[in-house]
Amino acid sequence: MMSNIGIPGLILILIIALVVFGPAKLPQLGRAVGDTLREFRNSTKGVVDDITEDVKGEKKEDEQKK
Repeated sequence: MMSNIGIPGLILILIIALVVFGPAKLPQLGRAVGDTLREFRNSTKGVVDDITEDVKGEKKEDEQKK
């Protein structure tokens, strides 16, 4: 289930992060979150590509059997 945060919620989250981590740590925190998301996206892309290749291989095998 996906929740709709919206602009006011995003601003509230940013203010809370600013209070908790301080202005000096926010760029480092943002960079770490960005790196984590990029790594996750690359990993999931690799898994999806592997599954796609497996499905294509099975289709070719089925066509060759016919």
